[in-house]
Amino acid sequence: MHGLHLTAELYGCRCDRQLLDDAGALRELCLAVCSLPGLTPLAEVFHQFGSDSDPAGATGAVVLAESHLAVHTWPESAAVTLDLYVCNFSQDNSSAARQACGQLIAAFAPSQLVQRELQRGIPADQATGSPADHAVSGD
Repeated sequence: MHGLHLTAELYGCRCDRQLLDDAGALRELCLAVCSLPGLTPLAEVFHQFGSDSDPAGATGAVVLAESHLAVHTWPESAAVTLDLYVCNFSQDNSSAARQACGQLIAAFAPSQLVQRELQRGIPADQATGSPADHAVSGD
């Protein structure tokens, strides 16, 4: 159960509009960034909102052997939310999770970013500190 949970809210995304509008493009990106650092996609589901002629965002989830990735887009606000959790049962997957999350953030090119890291599966009497919050503004 011990693992790393990464979340991010991306605002003012300056990426190709297709990444925000098209579930197919979002799917390709998500599978690519999970596979590169060595995470193992097992299944996925992506949903297109709106229609082909008038897309209104997408949402998707990738079930990983290590846990999951969920991404939701709001093209009308140029915004995205990311949620990536990896368990560290048989090996520490934290580096792979951070790499995948970093690649997703880079692909969406936000002008503002709020990231959080939460260590999960650590009993309260063994935990130290609080979750890390990082707000970053782009140029």
